[in-house]
Amino acid sequence: MTRIIAPVAALVAALFIGGLLWVTQGGEDSAFAQCSATKIAGEGGQIGGPFELLNADGQTVTDADVITEPTLVYFGYTFCPDVCPLDTARNAEAVDVLAQRGMSVTPVFISVDPGRDTPDVVGDFAFNLHEKMIGLTGSPEQVDAASKAYRTYYNVHDTSDEFYLVDHSTFTYLMLPEVGFVEFFRRDVTADAMAERVGCFVENA
Repeated sequence: MTRIIAPVAALVAALFIGGLLWVTQGGEDSAFAQCSATKIAGEGGQIGGPFELLNADGQTVTDADVITEPTLVYFGYTFCPDVCPLDTARNAEAVDVLAQRGMSVTPVFISVDPGRDTPDVVGDFAFNLHEKMIGLTGSPEQVDAASKAYRTYYNVHDTSDEFYLVDHSTFTYLMLPEVGFVEFFRRDVTADAMAERVGCFVENA
């Protein structure tokens, strides 16, 4: 069942931001033209923006506090049975590959399940994946605002079932300080391929 939910959620998310992004090979006229596998259409550059969320210590942090270096942002939830652990592990592996090349990148995990994902829970989840990973959660209103800023999709199932699932988009977003959103990665991108593309953006930033 979960293997059906994930592709459906990804399809809905793709349609949700379909007016903003389209995938193409080659180029946009910018410093990052040779790095990107996507081309931004219309308001695509507005992906990302201000947010206020809670970190693992329960402290309120903003996007400016979190995105202080090249950052990979992913929205998911800790109870996710298979998609989120695989995606975030891939992101963590890409961060390690980049570190071996002398590039520092921060992986960020933002929960779309604030009902279960307390600061402690999301913090443990993130740290177990990578010591640099920042886990964030917040009130339903804070999470919804962050999700809308990044044009992500999520839908919480009936919470009367303690094992409820959450449909959500599965893109990972590359954010650069002072620049903002520059690229997104689908689930089928490998850690090495992600590292190559992120490295290109970092070198040309």
